[in-house]
Amino acid sequence: MILLLDTHALLWALGDPDTLSDDARAAIADPSNEAIASAATVWEIEIKRSFGKLRAPDDLLGAIEAIGVQILPVVGMDAVRAARLPGHHRDPFDRMLIAQAQRLDAVIVTRDAAFGAYATAILSA
Repeated sequence: MILLLDTHALLWALGDPDTLSDDARAAIADPSNEAIASAATVWEIEIKRSFGKLRAPDDLLGAIEAIGVQILPVVGMDAVRAARLPGHHRDPFDRMLIAQAQRLDAVIVTRDAAFGAYATAILSA
């Protein structure tokens, strides 16, 4: 199973794994699953860090790699799909995750209830 981590799930996996649900923590740790984070999520974290809105490891990419999470690039078809999604969720970063999850048939690890409005599998973070 492909697990696409939402921003908060990724930050918890990096700095406070006990905040994740038992199911999410087990799924991320399961070697038969592939845990990934979108490049859009990395971008969102770095933007919010620059505005002082959150804390994240200084070497974010190294920290992500260290926990075995791969970075998923954003491709053109993701951008088109994200822009064409129904307007249930207004956050452009989250819309990108929905588009990427749909393309990859991935499960989004999140606690954001707005993701439920889309035809995408969710695992509660």
